[in-house]
Amino acid sequence: MILLLDTSALLIHYFKEMGGDRVQEFIADDANEILIASVSIAEFARRLSVMGYAVDEARSTSLSYASLAEGVIPVDTAAAMRAFELSSLSRERIPLADALIAACASLSSATLVHRDAHFRAIPADLLRRVDL
Repeated sequence: MILLLDTSALLIHYFKEMGGDRVQEFIADDANEILIASVSIAEFARRLSVMGYAVDEARSTSLSYASLAEGVIPVDTAAAMRAFELSSLSRERIPLADALIAACASLSSATLVHRDAHFRAIPADLLRRVDL
C-alpha cells in the first residue's frame, strides 16, 4: 500500500502517543511504500522548535524522519493546484499546509495517514485516509 504520513502521524509516532504504534506498523511493513510531503518536513521541525527543541535538534529530527520514507513528495505547481481544488471542494476551510499535504497524497495515489480533523472536511471520494 502507498501511504503518505501527515505531520500529525510523524508527531504521534515521535512522541509515542496513542496511534504511534500503528504508524510504526505501517513503517515496518515492507509491503508499504512510505511517502512524506516536503511541507511536512518543515512543519514537523517547526512544531518541535515551538515546543522548545533547539533549532539544530528540530532540524535533525525532522530530516531523520524524512529519511524513513521511500520518497519525499515535492510541493510543485501540480500540488499547489490540487490543494486549491481539494480546498474548493471541502466542506470547511482547510489550512494551506494541510491542503498541500492532502494534494501530495492525492497526486501520489497514496492513502493519507493522519490524526488531524481538518482532513475530514475533504470528501472521502477525493482522498483516501487512515484516521489515527
